[in-house]
Amino acid sequence: MADMTSINVGDVVATRTIAVDRKTLVRYAGASGDFNDIHYSDVVARAVGLPGVIAHGMWTMGAAVSVLEDFLGDAGLVIDYQTRFSRPVEVPSTGTAEINVSVAVGAIDAARGTVRFDLSVTVSGARVLTKAQAVARLG
Repeated sequence: MADMTSINVGDVVATRTIAVDRKTLVRYAGASGDFNDIHYSDVVARAVGLPGVIAHGMWTMGAAVSVLEDFLGDAGLVIDYQTRFSRPVEVPSTGTAEINVSVAVGAIDAARGTVRFDLSVTVSGARVLTKAQAVARLG
């Protein structure tokens, strides 16, 4: 687990590529109760103007912050997490979509014992989450 003395603003503290396939979407739908057809039917997804089946936004958000949680060693240290969804993650009928996550130190507030981490979340070089920021208490 990191502490505030071992990191500096601008440091990239974690990176990971996360693969998502349609089986993952089925499992997430079951766990979350989100059975919206756009997460499993190309026909429905295209009918509403999407390029095809897309990953659940909340799955994408959760997968991204898991990279930070693993770096911290304790998900309970994250006290705030916010993002904007900038584009959907299209998941092909076979194979996977690859989500690239990079976590950098954005700000350190020693008085409060918190660190803001900025997450870069992309697929094929295009941002899928913007303004993705998490605050963790590192004391």
